[in-house]
Amino acid sequence: MYNIKEDEKVRLKDKVAIVTGAASGMGKSIAEAYAREGAKVVVSDMNIEGAQAVAEDLKANGAEAVAVKTNVTSEEEVEQLFEETKHNFGRLDILVNNAGIMDGMEPVGEISDERWETLFAVNTTAVMKSMRMAVNLFLEQGSGTIVNNISAGGLYGARAGAAYTASKHAVVGLTKNTAFMYADQNIRCNGIAPGAVKTNISSSMKNVSEAGAARQGLGLAINPRIGEPEEIAEAAVFLGSDEASFVNGQVLAVDGGWTAY
Repeated sequence: MYNIKEDEKVRLKDKVAIVTGAASGMGKSIAEAYAREGAKVVVSDMNIEGAQAVAEDLKANGAEAVAVKTNVTSEEEVEQLFEETKHNFGRLDILVNNAGIMDGMEPVGEISDERWETLFAVNTTAVMKSMRMAVNLFLEQGSGTIVNNISAGGLYGARAGAAYTASKHAVVGLTKNTAFMYADQNIRCNGIAPGAVKTNISSSMKNVSEAGAARQGLGLAINPRIGEPEEIAEAAVFLGSDEASFVNGQVLAVDGGWTAY
C-alpha cells in the first residue's frame, strides 16, 4: 500500500492517463505508479471487476481514478473509453497501450488463421485504433504522449511464436512512424520492450507448440532473470513524463540485459 502526498505529485502532476489491460500485471503496476506520481488514471480492462478494484485502491490512496470496461478489439468500446475519459477528466495527456495476449509459440508452419488474426486484432490493430483516436485528440489539445508496451518479442525472433513476434514487430514500426509523423505537433510516441516479467499473460497461451517451445527455450536460456511489473512501470512513468521530452520514436528494452546477448 502507498499514500499519495501532495509534495510527491511531481512527475505526472495533473496529467490524465489511460492504461489498458490495467486490472493486473504490468498494467496494474503502471496505473499505480502513474497515480503515485500525481496522474488521474483511467483503468481500462475487459475484467471490469479487477479494473474497479484497482481504481478503488488508487482512490483510497489519494488518487483520482475511474474504471472502464474495454475490449480493445471493439472499436465501439475503445471510443467509449475515450468518451468516458473526456467526460470524467476533460482531456487525455498519456495513452498507455498495455493490453496484449501471447500465442502458443508456434513457428509459421503451424500457425492457424484464427490464431494469427486474434493476435493481430489484440496486439496490433487495437493499438493502432487507440493511437488514432489519441492522436486526433492530442492534435486538438496541442500535445500528448503515447507509451506502447511492446515486448522483447518485438525486437528479436527468439522470444515467442511467429504470430506474437510479428504482431509486436509491427507495433515497433507503428511507434517509430507515429513519432516521426507528429514530432512537429508536440506529440511523442515511444515504446517499452519488457523481457520476461511476472504477469498472468501465460494464461492466454493455448495449445502450445512443442517444437516452437523447444526452439524458444534456447532464447529463454540466456535470460538473466524474471522482472517485476513495478520495474516496467518505472520506465512507463519516465516515458510519460516531461523528463522524456526529447525522447521520441524509441523502444526502451527493460529486460535485465536479456537483449544484450
